Amino acid sequence: MKKVLVVDDNAVNRKLAAALLKRRGMFVDEADGGVIALEMLKAGSFEAVLLDISMPVMDGKEVCRIIRATPELASLRVVAYTAHAMESERQSIMAAGFDDLLVKPISGQDLWRVLPD
Repeated sequence: MKKVLVVDDNAVNRKLAAALLKRRGMFVDEADGGVIALEMLKAGSFEAVLLDISMPVMDGKEVCRIIRATPELASLRVVAYTAHAMESERQSIMAAGFDDLLVKPISGQDLWRVLPD
C-alpha cells in the first residue's frame, strides 16, 4: 500500500484528493501547509506527496525545493497540483523539481496517471 501525503491549505481540496486516493487503497495523511508537511515528511515514511502550489507562508515550489535538497527525502515522488495551468507557470513549477503536475479540479483518473500503484 502506497502512503501519500496530501498538502493543501484548502480543506475541501485536501478531503477530495484524500478520498480519491483512499478509494484506490492508499494510506493518506494530510497537511494544511508547507511547514507542517516538511515536519511530517521527515518524521514519516511516505512514497509520494501531492503538493498544492499556492499556499500561504511557504508555497509548494519552496517545499519541493527543500524536499529535493534533503537527502533522505530527495527520491520522494512529488506531484504538484494547482489551478495554474498556463504553459509558463507549468515550466516554472516543473523547474522547481516536481515529478508531475495535475490541474485542479482533479479526478481519480488524473491521480492514477501520476501516482500509479
